[in-house]
Amino acid sequence: MKEQDKTLKQALQKAANEGAIAEDPSVEITPSAELDKKMNAFFDSVESRNAESTEQQYTSDRSGTVGNNYSDVLLDAFESDIADYDRDYDDPDTYAMLAKGETEGIFQLESTGMTQVLVGMRPKNLEDIIALISLYRPGPMDSIPTYLRNRKDPSHVTYKTPQMAHIVDVTNGVVIYQEQVMQICRELAGFSFGQADNVRRAMSKKKLKVMEAEREHFVHGCKEPGKECAGCVANGVPENIANEIYDDMISFASYAFNKSHAACYAYVAFQTAYLKCHYPHEFMAALLTSVLDNTSKVIEYTTECQRLGIKVQQPDINVSRGGFTADGERIRFGLNAVKNVGRNLIENAVTERREKPYTSLYDFCKRMHGSELNRRSVESLIKAGAFDCFGSNRHSMVEAVEGILKSIETDSRRNLEGQLDLFSVMSGEVQQGPQEDVYEIRPLAEYTPAELLQQEKEVSGLYLSGHPLDAYREKSARIGSHTIKALTGEDAHVQDGEKVRIVCAVVKNRMMTTKSNSMMAFTSVEDLTGTMEVIVFPKVLDRFRDAIQENAVVVIDGRLSVREDEASKLLADSILPIDSYDPTRLDKGRPDPVKTAARRVFIRLPSRSCPQYDKVVNLLEIFDGDIPVILYLEDTKQKLAAPRRLYTSGHPLFFKELERLLGAENVATK
Repeated sequence: MKEQDKTLKQALQKAANEGAIAEDPSVEITPSAELDKKMNAFFDSVESRNAESTEQQYTSDRSGTVGNNYSDVLLDAFESDIADYDRDYDDPDTYAMLAKGETEGIFQLESTGMTQVLVGMRPKNLEDIIALISLYRPGPMDSIPTYLRNRKDPSHVTYKTPQMAHIVDVTNGVVIYQEQVMQICRELAGFSFGQADNVRRAMSKKKLKVMEAEREHFVHGCKEPGKECAGCVANGVPENIANEIYDDMISFASYAFNKSHAACYAYVAFQTAYLKCHYPHEFMAALLTSVLDNTSKVIEYTTECQRLGIKVQQPDINVSRGGFTADGERIRFGLNAVKNVGRNLIENAVTERREKPYTSLYDFCKRMHGSELNRRSVESLIKAGAFDCFGSNRHSMVEAVEGILKSIETDSRRNLEGQLDLFSVMSGEVQQGPQEDVYEIRPLAEYTPAELLQQEKEVSGLYLSGHPLDAYREKSARIGSHTIKALTGEDAHVQDGEKVRIVCAVVKNRMMTTKSNSMMAFTSVEDLTGTMEVIVFPKVLDRFRDAIQENAVVVIDGRLSVREDEASKLLADSILPIDSYDPTRLDKGRPDPVKTAARRVFIRLPSRSCPQYDKVVNLLEIFDGDIPVILYLEDTKQKLAAPRRLYTSGHPLFFKELERLLGAENVATK
């Protein structure tokens, strides 16, 4: 068993000894030797592909997942000296990175909500990550502010009854794990292991009849044969306190993790975080390889590379591999990500160059002849920059491709092994083959910078040697109200109808005729963070048609359209070239996301003193943002405007949890 698996086993055992994990019934009835045998077999299976099975099983729960082959790609991207790295689960640098919110690409931890809690928590060990993963779920997330406050100042820790102290002191006075629910049932009410597990299962599956039946047993006990238990009251816990504890457990356990589940998550999360911290080039290369076919994710992660100071370099036919690879302080673009190029061709090309690098475009085509090579694939590789190392410019090479391929095909037919030209033999002449790897490429003027960037975009999905927006980074930051990622990403919280302004490059226009026989446009645009579609209605198109030329950098004012089960779109009100955009309009024209928000959140509560009030405040503190909140108190008929610190982001999980607490009829947006 590897050292990391021993570490996890020891951590779980330590947690059990400290009371954070309840004793399992199987421990009492299974001989220790047999149990050890089973545990060793389990951990040995985990060793295969670095907990690959765990990743695949739970990838659907991951916020911002990068795919089921994540672990495979990550491992394959590392050389042997890195694949067996020494993972220190107390590594301070890794936890410092997480505390700063640098979680892009990290399993389970890269969502905005998780990142915010990490920054507030400032984790110090694996136990903190396990707790976070368990807490950040509907139900348990109510306790996040309390957990963070108690963690920072243990004097705030309180217990409903002293008998719970040793059960929840390891988690700062907060019930986090299903095992703690079982332990409360056993120690406060005298339940057996089996009875406690029945309560846990009933809560997790929301079986109301079973839960209510067990409540009576929990509070007052049971004398039925086979179900005997004393109950909380008999053990010195007041009836009202016992009912409060049971209510809290119902609210919590319906969404709670068991600790072993969360530990598996945390185990993989720390490993990916450790790799990003200590091997950022290799990690980001593996991450990009895992999303080769997802252009939006590739753009997102290349932006993260820029933040880390890692340049994503154009491909090189003598250096690049099929996937993205670390190349010193850079990352090489993967050849498999170039469009119109078959994977078999790339595999053969990488294998062929091992003995001798390619010396020219002609040399490459000659050696790859017969390996799914065609004009389209060669031109795509040229436009991506894969042959820039040979010295000729891209325009010259593109124009030479047809001649090179015809020359090679002619030589191949003329020089088939074992065949000679009959007339040459009769005349006493023997044909000579072409000179080795020689083809004169006629020099031509290079494409314009804009044309080069557009070609790179066409064949790779990215601007590799630059970006049309590079020259406008500072101006974009001043003008734009949002990035495209903030409007369309997984954690986007801008509401339907809200006014926004983006600075972007026009990618493609698709014209359409309306029923009234007028023209409208569906325009694809992108910035440095992502892509989205802009809908340009006829009146707007008539005014700004000249501005939406492909590759043009423009400023678009409009309203966001958010619909279920489809990507967010922007309804354009105006489209202006950035070079002619008047900066003096900023103060009066830039949308204020608070003042112009199309929606407010209205929350109806029984009173300020009701138990739901504090939970709602906790939720607002977790999901902070720019959307105003109005609280309506039924007892006093008052409408209270929440202070600015309680404005919300409007995250879907926020509304889901709010409706769970109060009912959908008590939550509204306008």
